Amino acid sequence: MEYIKLQLGCLMVIAYIVFLYYKEHRRFQLPWTLSLFDVLLTIGIACMLLDGLTAYTVNHLDTVNETLNRILHGLFLSSVDAVIFIQFLYILDETEGMDRQRGSRKLLFLPFAVNILLVFLFLPELEYRHGRISNYSMGISAYTCYVMAAIYILLTIGIVFRRWKYIEGHKRTSILTCLLVIVLVTGYQMMVPDSLLTSIGTLIILLGAYLNLENPALKELGRYHDEMVMGFATLIENRDDSTGGHVKRTTQYVKLLVEELRHRGYYKEILTQDYIRNLQMAAPMHDVGKISIPDAILQKPGKLTAEEFDVMKQHTVRGGRIIQETFSRMGNRQYLEMAWQIARYHHEKWNGNGYPEGLKGEEIPLCARIMAIADVFDAVSEKRCYRDALPLEECFEIIRVGCGRDFDPLLTEVFLDLQEKVIKVHRGQENHRG
Repeated sequence: MEYIKLQLGCLMVIAYIVFLYYKEHRRFQLPWTLSLFDVLLTIGIACMLLDGLTAYTVNHLDTVNETLNRILHGLFLSSVDAVIFIQFLYILDETEGMDRQRGSRKLLFLPFAVNILLVFLFLPELEYRHGRISNYSMGISAYTCYVMAAIYILLTIGIVFRRWKYIEGHKRTSILTCLLVIVLVTGYQMMVPDSLLTSIGTLIILLGAYLNLENPALKELGRYHDEMVMGFATLIENRDDSTGGHVKRTTQYVKLLVEELRHRGYYKEILTQDYIRNLQMAAPMHDVGKISIPDAILQKPGKLTAEEFDVMKQHTVRGGRIIQETFSRMGNRQYLEMAWQIARYHHEKWNGNGYPEGLKGEEIPLCARIMAIADVFDAVSEKRCYRDALPLEECFEIIRVGCGRDFDPLLTEVFLDLQEKVIKVHRGQENHRG
């Protein structure tokens, strides 16, 4: 027991995390799907168990079979490599999504495969040394773990910090914690090889991921927020005799468009997982400023006068102000900024003739340019108090004619390519959920 107290303590903490994780899953009736966190959790537990076993065997060389000792060390070192690799994939998935890496998966997997091969290839040459605290193993098989950590730390830094602006704050905290823990544990383990701190590093990584990203209670809170936003937006929309269909359809159009942009590799640094999720949450709030527009103008059956239209245009400015005042304390700064941009700028035009500020081209935030296409298409394709719905062919033609004038040319091209899917959403034949 003298040499495995640390590992046992870490395993007890992990056991409690596992208990909470699955208890909360059942409590909130979340779907049971195998995630990268589940894989990381499983491998982390295996790594701690093997760490404890090898800590015992390396300090009882006179009573433990040498072949068994080396096999256990090979499995332990491989599990350390696996924890580092799966953690890298987990961070990658949480920031930009694994689907973005289809063409480079083999390249990302290569260092891990080479390290595992080296671990077992040089296992016969593994040395056992006497330390001040404990005996420990050393050799090329052990050195590969340090190399592995260095490689994937550098890869993570390159991937994450290029998209830093578009990653939510709580994820930044978790990612920085993971990187810092790996650096400190690896560095200290290299300087004091008999310290055997691997289990501490694994524990902190798993604990950070659970508290910041995987806690089912946090996910359920996020779902409640989404429902609140959609309900609030629908309530506002009902003021102009709508049934909430505009909010739901435009959100689906936005999702279709942004996912196709992502699939084609456009705006790689911007379209992170968090950016897309925040965009879908912010889209329903684009017309929130209409709550401040008088009914006489909002529900007028005929064409607005110039003075009335000036009042109507104020819904963009007022909407941005309402979002800042209402959601400023929710803690998600990225969402707040995006919702504000969409509410304020979704009537700006590519040629600069929009409102409220007359922005043009890429001066208009990407989220607002995406929202503009979805909003106009749904506005002309549905019946309003002042006109009937236009035929879908004419609606797509309006978007086509607006290319380079009202709308971003690239976004317009992609939206028009999605014509069949857009028609399904319009007809209620497709429930495009996130």
